[in-house]
Amino acid sequence: MQACVLAAIETTGATGEVAPPFVQHHVGQLSLLLAVLAVIFYLTKHPVVGRIFKVVPALVFCYFVPAGLTSAGILPAEAPLYDWVKTYLLPASLLLLVLALDVPGIIRLGPKAVIMLLAGTFSIVIGGPIALAITKSHLPPDAWQGMAALSGSWIGGGANFVAIGKAANVTDAMLGTMVIVDVLVANIWMGTLLYLSGHQHRIDRWTGANAEAIRDLERRLTDFQERTNRVPSLPDLMMIIALGIAGGWLSYKAGVHLYTYFGGDAAKSGINTVINASTWKFIIVTAVGVALSFTAARNLEGAGASRVGTVMLYLLVACIGASGDFRKVLECPAYVVMGLIWMAIHIVVLLGVGMLIRAPIFFVAVGSQANIGGAASAPVVASAFHPSLAPVGALLAVAGYVLGTYAGLVCMTMLKWVAGGT
Repeated sequence: MQACVLAAIETTGATGEVAPPFVQHHVGQLSLLLAVLAVIFYLTKHPVVGRIFKVVPALVFCYFVPAGLTSAGILPAEAPLYDWVKTYLLPASLLLLVLALDVPGIIRLGPKAVIMLLAGTFSIVIGGPIALAITKSHLPPDAWQGMAALSGSWIGGGANFVAIGKAANVTDAMLGTMVIVDVLVANIWMGTLLYLSGHQHRIDRWTGANAEAIRDLERRLTDFQERTNRVPSLPDLMMIIALGIAGGWLSYKAGVHLYTYFGGDAAKSGINTVINASTWKFIIVTAVGVALSFTAARNLEGAGASRVGTVMLYLLVACIGASGDFRKVLECPAYVVMGLIWMAIHIVVLLGVGMLIRAPIFFVAVGSQANIGGAASAPVVASAFHPSLAPVGALLAVAGYVLGTYAGLVCMTMLKWVAGGT
């Protein structure tokens, strides 16, 4: 623990203040992130450099280049811009991606996605106590409390992180340390999943997975896009942007209203203990998108609705990447090692179950991210495999929120036992 404190002092300097990032204004941050995305996609068409993107998907660069800029002190690890994109542009993107949803095709995907979600949850519950047993000699006595909070985050999300943390009586200092572990380890794993998305066909052939239902869904969406494809008019583009932004904002407001209606943060029981305002937002926006997919609004896909939604999603990827400051790994290496061991157990269990049931790598990736990343990143990983699959990530993430509190409490009990608590 003393090493962590010393590292923090060295990082922040004698005054205790962290050096400010080079780009501090939100317009400058947005401009830089958009420029990064533009350059990356320009290079994908380059006759020589473009060969790199056949090996490493462009989405990986969209994720790690902003992370590198943050680690270099150019971008901040936390900024109101990132929160705004996650709060408003993510639901707007989901709405536009869900517009062309093929409900029968989603149903035909079968139960393997749910099985992988549950396998991911199980691996987090057992992985925490195992990781603590391996590393507890290098951690302070109250580390189990912080790990309990982290289990809530890695099963459900931010709300579960706070809820389980309160149940474990974790200190604010320990919560701050666990945030570092969460961001670093989860970001590394998400980047790996984005890389794997570019090799999904090869991986599925190697494992013998039956991905025909996924390929069928992709073909159906492609056929629909070709049938409705047209040069977008100005009214088309106005409608797409208005529908996405307004739908995302109204879903956010409706989510806050429902959360408040059921008692808000003061609720000690009932639905608010498993569904927070953010979860309501994703439930509502997904439901609205599904409803609109049965109307004439679905034809906006031919004018580029999913492309606009994908642009928003890539900006979200860049913001998530920029939130990862890898310099922090030097502050408390023992905690990071613990987190990496925990994540390795999660990966081994997922891959084992995936190979046992011959699940496509898509189900493995989204089942994992619905736990580890929640609704903010599960649709991103799903859409990396194909834009039509983004709703699957959103729906599984909502299920992960519901599981988070209860599974996190089970993990907390096991962590306390391993730590020697009573």
